[in-house]
Amino acid sequence: MKIMKRMILLLFLSLPAVITAQKYLTKSGEITFEASVPSFEEVKATNQNVTAIINTENGEFAALALMKGFRFKVALMEEHFNENYVESESYPKAKFKGTLEDFEMDGLSKGKTMILNGEMTLHGKTKKIAPEVQLTQNGETILLATEFVLKPEDFDIKIPKMVSNKIAEEVIVKVDFEMKKK
Repeated sequence: MKIMKRMILLLFLSLPAVITAQKYLTKSGEITFEASVPSFEEVKATNQNVTAIINTENGEFAALALMKGFRFKVALMEEHFNENYVESESYPKAKFKGTLEDFEMDGLSKGKTMILNGEMTLHGKTKKIAPEVQLTQNGETILLATEFVLKPEDFDIKIPKMVSNKIAEEVIVKVDFEMKKK
């Protein structure tokens, strides 16, 4: 009987930690990138099936995008992107894993700007990045939005000389995630 009482007490003592360890998730996050240069055809793609999760207990964040999920206006551009640039067959995913600096839920309903320190893995290469993100809580949802710049050369993505003047050296990446309480 004593063992049973201890187990019940232990369960109740650990319950607050379980309750506060909330996770918010999306499987329909959106990432858009643009590498356009003036006077040439738009180089822009969007992926609307990105998975992302945030742990509100410690601010840990992770996101995963399948490279073949990026859609371009021009089908040939999409084909070149997958076959010649990001080599989707060999490197099918882009991943980000990091932690929101000084994360806390208090005041999130009014919106907060935080730094997201972490590592981006793309095309088999990993690079540390620390973009500023805007977070807002709306009921059971956390909205995360950010914009940052990546360089293809940082991830060993080769741009052929023949088209190098038609693709920006710095790619603008926009992220919008609407994560629901899990």
